Amino acid sequence: MKNQWEQDLEICLEYGDRRKEFGGAVIPPIFGSSLFVYETTDSLSEAVMNEQEQYVYTRGTNPTIEVAEMKLAALERGEVCRCFSSGMAAITAALLNSVKSGDHVLCVSNLYFSTMELIKYLGKFGISHTICYETDAEVIEKYIQANTAVIFMESPSYMTFRLTDLDTVASLAKKRGIRTIIDNTWATPLFQKPLLHGVDIVVHSLSKYLGGHSDLVGGAVIAGKEIMGTLFTKEFLLMGASFSPYEASLLLRGLRTLPYRMHGHQENAIKIAAFLEGHPNVLRVLYPGHPTHPDFSLGKSNLTGYTGVMAFTVDGGYEGVKRVLDRLEYIKIGVSWGSFESLALTPNTGSNERQLLSEQIDPGTIRLAVGLGDSGRIISDLEQALR
Repeated sequence: MKNQWEQDLEICLEYGDRRKEFGGAVIPPIFGSSLFVYETTDSLSEAVMNEQEQYVYTRGTNPTIEVAEMKLAALERGEVCRCFSSGMAAITAALLNSVKSGDHVLCVSNLYFSTMELIKYLGKFGISHTICYETDAEVIEKYIQANTAVIFMESPSYMTFRLTDLDTVASLAKKRGIRTIIDNTWATPLFQKPLLHGVDIVVHSLSKYLGGHSDLVGGAVIAGKEIMGTLFTKEFLLMGASFSPYEASLLLRGLRTLPYRMHGHQENAIKIAAFLEGHPNVLRVLYPGHPTHPDFSLGKSNLTGYTGVMAFTVDGGYEGVKRVLDRLEYIKIGVSWGSFESLALTPNTGSNERQLLSEQIDPGTIRLAVGLGDSGRIISDLEQALR
């Protein structure tokens, strides 16, 4: 029987490629057509009534996108995947499918700031929210309200990189009929499979590791057939945030090398986390793959590997982080992450320190996305910037 690595590698390299159907093409062709025609009125009507399984209009289904969706669903060990035009489109669809007016969303620890802005915006429609900054399941349970409909997680969490016990949280949610959603972008399906821990919906930004080349923007939702059946007809088709077949081809290219790229990111990141941990000008390192991380033991049960995104803190608030960031040469200052390049930024804008403290984010935080370059060169750049 194949182990998880062998299964995932086969999915990335071959699964769903339909080479016989596509004339032996090693790479699935890009079906750029916006629509698909039928020979009779009856056959078109039948296809429209079954648009999840038939090609009618690329806003719904498309052969190139379908191959990518099949691979992502298989990697997550889920039943169905739908790709969207951005990660936020995917998160929006997952949330809107899960709540109604009068419901409550429980946010666990720190979430991506745009996700939090969306959840706050839902207050306009009578949907409330609470943030539990603790990741301990017993504490999370105390924040559950009678009208809680969704527990939304990011594990590791945004900027603070805390882990949540997925098995325990999913179990307590199911007992209360609460849906669980997790942003699994950091870990990728290679290093964490939340659906196997009982989580209901997984969302991804495809712009990060899954694409892997800083040249596409997209998102994905993976869940069971029942959830995705309603999501397809409502939040997917009606919102119109469809993924492009051209972007899907870039995603497929990225998936071919995903297993090898992720191990490269992990190898570099572990070395760099160790360097930062020993540097006198670094106050704290936030990386689940380093033994000093408070959730290192939990990571051994939730994660099968570690990616390249971490944070570290320095003294001096905004001026302190700016001094370090502005001295970087090889590492570039920029948003996003997950590609070959190494990137760094700070959540501190110089005017939001009070807000950061309320969110339990140190104002001296620098987020580092370790790329695939030589680890020695990355360390040398950090050394001279921290000096």
